[in-house]
Amino acid sequence: MPVKQGDLSLLQHPASQELLHSKIPARLAYIATDGTPRVIPIWFHWNGHDIVMGTPPKAPKLKALAKNPKVSLTIDDNVFPHKVLLIRGTARLEPVNGVVPEYALAAARYFGPEQGKAWVAQMGQMISSMVRVTITPEWVGLLDFQTRFPSALPL
Repeated sequence: MPVKQGDLSLLQHPASQELLHSKIPARLAYIATDGTPRVIPIWFHWNGHDIVMGTPPKAPKLKALAKNPKVSLTIDDNVFPHKVLLIRGTARLEPVNGVVPEYALAAARYFGPEQGKAWVAQMGQMISSMVRVTITPEWVGLLDFQTRFPSALPL
């Protein structure tokens, strides 16, 4: 019997692991302070338990997340058959002096070690602190369009 949508064990599925370790930015959805929905692309680091992101302390999303920390996050590829990882959770915010270490790990993954290190050094010159945004998955969905399809399809 396949694992049901919502089950956290879907994070261990090979398609989920592929997306969590890919160079594809996540799409973070949240409710802005004016009550309207937002979706932004954002780098992330998967530590095996949480999705961790770093952001400058003046980023508008921080006020919104402090007011309403419930979020959803999607990581999807652009190759057929598509793989889509859907995560819901609650964001936790933590100020950090300097660059968030997980942000540096994400930079190395997205850019490669050398260019990632250069990017982080440049960020460190532009801002003296960041905010760590941690999302612990509370609900996970996975679509692979081979064995796992949207629920609206009569399969």
